[in-house]
Amino acid sequence: MDAKERNLIAKVSKLYYLEGWTQNEICKKVSLSRPIISKMLQQAREKNIVEVYMKDETVHTVELERNLEKKYGLHEAVVVSVSNKGPEMVRRRMGQAATAYLSKKINQINTIGVSWGKSISTFVEEFQSQPQSHIHLVPLIGGMGQGFVHYHSNHLSFQLAQQLNTSSSYLYAPAVAESADLKHAIKNSKDVAAVLEEGRKVDIAVVGVSSPSSESTMVGMGYLNEQDIGTLKDSGAVGDINSCFYNRDGQLVRHPINDRVIGLNLEEIKEIPEVLAIAEGAYKAEGLHVALKSKYLDVLVTDDKTAETLLEYA
Repeated sequence: MDAKERNLIAKVSKLYYLEGWTQNEICKKVSLSRPIISKMLQQAREKNIVEVYMKDETVHTVELERNLEKKYGLHEAVVVSVSNKGPEMVRRRMGQAATAYLSKKINQINTIGVSWGKSISTFVEEFQSQPQSHIHLVPLIGGMGQGFVHYHSNHLSFQLAQQLNTSSSYLYAPAVAESADLKHAIKNSKDVAAVLEEGRKVDIAVVGVSSPSSESTMVGMGYLNEQDIGTLKDSGAVGDINSCFYNRDGQLVRHPINDRVIGLNLEEIKEIPEVLAIAEGAYKAEGLHVALKSKYLDVLVTDDKTAETLLEYA
């Protein structure tokens, strides 16, 4: 490694670890691809340019994990401490925790289903490159268009496949169709139907959990507006998984959005052997509670503030 390369790795590491930039932001800054940035960050650790230490309130988070597992019958709960960190750093620590959980069982699985959103995007960014050619990636919901591509299920499946040096399927459909009729036509097309069937058969799914709120990623991406949020709440929606909105009983609400989503529905997700959810934000407590109580989720990765709020709610 020459001095120029080492300096570039040090610059990328400083932006990532000290200034909190995402890998996508660094790509634009230094005009390099995301796989190259990921490789540089890995080299930084291997060459001791960067040393990573985790400081956590272990006793506190372990107690929260055990309480969540006991309360909801989870396979496993992973709670990270926020320690007054900003939302980007919180998501990053959760992404690291989720990748650590998945990595330790990667040899036991063959297929991974990938949903979409900010939390899943950070999870994929944090996943360290490792050759696992036996794994196949499958998007669980459509995702097309020019805006917010880095949050789309297809893009995230592709990125994770690159990290694992393996293959991925692609769901050539929008996440939300313009009408219910168009949704049914697309879902029944040969290629889309085949990928959705692959999704139903994955060994593990990685999903986010959200709620009908102005803070939802679906609002930021333009899939929902403030009027939609209001009508979703009026219909009894308290949360969503894979953009399927459900009520306090864990049942799909009657709403036009649910009629237009192209992806696996709640019952299909529930049938997947293991569903790993990454979710943070106290405003999601009710939606998380219902999802956990309804047994849609098997593993939860969250932060300590959200865990505390969730347990108080329960």
